[in-house]
Amino acid sequence: MPIEYDAVIVGSGPNGLAAAITLARAGCSVLVCEANATIGGGTRSAELTLPGFVHDVCSAVHPLAAGSPFFKTLSLERFGLTWIQPEIPLGHPLDDGSVACLHQDIDVTAEQLRSDSRAYRRLMQPLAHNWEKLANEFLQPMLHLPRHPLALARFGIPAMCPAIALSKFLFKHEPARALFGGIAAHSFLPLEAAASSAFALVLGLAGHTVGWPMPRGGSQQIANALVGHLGELGGKIEINQQVENLNDLPKSRTILLDVSVWEFLRIAGGRLPSAYRRRLESFRHGPGIFKIDYALSEPVPWKAEACRLAGTIHLGGGIDQIAVAERDVARGKIPERPFTLAAQQSLFDETRAPRGQHTLWAYCHVPLNCKIDMTDRTESQIEKLAPGFRDCILARHKMSAGDLEESNRNLAGGDINGGAANLMQLLARPILSPTPYRTPLRGVYLCSASTPPGGGVHGMCGYHAASAAMRDIFGNT
Repeated sequence: MPIEYDAVIVGSGPNGLAAAITLARAGCSVLVCEANATIGGGTRSAELTLPGFVHDVCSAVHPLAAGSPFFKTLSLERFGLTWIQPEIPLGHPLDDGSVACLHQDIDVTAEQLRSDSRAYRRLMQPLAHNWEKLANEFLQPMLHLPRHPLALARFGIPAMCPAIALSKFLFKHEPARALFGGIAAHSFLPLEAAASSAFALVLGLAGHTVGWPMPRGGSQQIANALVGHLGELGGKIEINQQVENLNDLPKSRTILLDVSVWEFLRIAGGRLPSAYRRRLESFRHGPGIFKIDYALSEPVPWKAEACRLAGTIHLGGGIDQIAVAERDVARGKIPERPFTLAAQQSLFDETRAPRGQHTLWAYCHVPLNCKIDMTDRTESQIEKLAPGFRDCILARHKMSAGDLEESNRNLAGGDINGGAANLMQLLARPILSPTPYRTPLRGVYLCSASTPPGGGVHGMCGYHAASAAMRDIFGNT
C-alpha cells in the first residue's frame, strides 16, 4: 500500500494534538484519528446538566497547561484560548472555620500561614525562582542528563519525601500542613508514599508562577486552540474513528498513540514481543474518581469568605484526615470522608452558566473500578463547609468509573492519569528507558499520560514522543 501520511496519531487529547503539531511543524503530513464525536480527550466541555450550563467533562483547572514549555511556543491565544486567573487560585477550608489559601504571591501565601510563614518561604521561594529551569527538567523522562543539576537537586531532595512526613517536619500548624497535603493528594498516592511531595511542590510552584487558571468558555477551548494551530499547519483530524487494530490505520511512516498502555495492548494484538507485553501488563492503574457536575441557582454558600474568591477548593479536613482517606483508597476501601476537589468556574467566567446561576465541578478519590454512588459523601463534604449547598442544586450529572470509561477508553476504572504515579512508575513509565515512548514495533510510539511526565494537561508526553519519532524515522534532531 502507498504511504498516505507521514504520521498518524490516534487520539486527540492534549498529548495527541501536541504530537501532531510537533510533527506538522517539521513539515510532516499528519492525520489525527479520534474515536469520539468531539475532539479533546480529557479537555472537553459540554452541557451535561441543563441548557446553558457549560461543564468540563474531565479536566477543569490547568496550572500545567499554563506552565507547559511546549504550549508556550504555540501562541494559542491566536486561536481563541484565554486564561482566567481567579483572585485566589486555591482555598482549603478547615473544620474550625479557617481557610488556608494558595495565592500567586508567595509572600501573601506565607503571611496568612502566620507562624509557618518563614518555613513556607524558605521552601518555595528558591524553587519558584528556578521554575523555568525546573519545568523543563521534571516534564520529561526521569532518566535524562540534567541541564540544571543544582536546581534539580534542590527540588529533588524534598520532592522524594513522603508528603505527610515533610509537611510535619517543616510546618508546625494545621493550615500549612493541610494546604501542602491537599496539593500532594493530586498524586492519588497515600501521603506516606515516597515522592508524594513532588506533586505538592510542582503544583504549588505552578500556582505561584503561572497560577491555577481556567480557560474562558471551558476546557474544550484548549483542544480547539490546538486544533486551530494544527489546521494552520495543514494537519487533518477525523472524528468517530474507533481504532480496534493497528491495521485499521492508513499507511504511514510512523504511528503515535495517545492511548493508555492497556488500550495499546488491546489494539496491538499479538504483534508485541512477549517480554514487552508482560511489562505493560504489569503496569499498575492508579485509583479512580467519582465525578459530579452541578447546575446551581446561586454560588456555593461557603462559610469562609475566602472560598468565595477561589477557583479551586480542596475538601478533606486536616492533613491527617486526608492521609486516612487516601490510605483507604489505596487499599481498595471506600473512605468515609473522601478527599474532594471542586472548581467554581462560573464565578470568574460568565460564559459557563445563565445569568445569576452557577456551575460546580467536583470529584472525589475512590478505589479503582468503584461502583459505589459517592454523591452523599461528596455533598456532605461540601455541605459541612457550605451549609445550604444542597438547596442550591438545580441539577446533577454523575460519572462513575464505568461512565468515565464509557466516555473515554483511556479512563479505564476511573483512572484519569494513565496509571499510578508511584516512584517506580515515574521512573519506568511504562518501561525503564531514556526514551520510553518507543515501542518494539518499528515506527510505533506511545504518547499518552502512560508515558513521562504522566498525567495533566501539558502536552509534553506528545511533544517528547514526536521528537523521538522525528529523530528515529525522519532523521531530524
